[in-house]
Amino acid sequence: MVGKVTSGTQSPSLQRPIGMAYVPIGMSAEGSDLWVDIRGKALKGRVVKLPFYKQA
Repeated sequence: MVGKVTSGTQSPSLQRPIGMAYVPIGMSAEGSDLWVDIRGKALKGRVVKLPFYKQA
């Protein structure tokens, strides 16, 4: 374990799961791939710049 998820949900506008987490600075570069444990299932995640919704 390298970090801690603080929140997550399904995004209605992006049609995919999103979340926020604390990770070490060395793993927080935009575009970094991470594995996220969601209820015992490992899913691939990616560090993105906020906000992570599509602006009109």
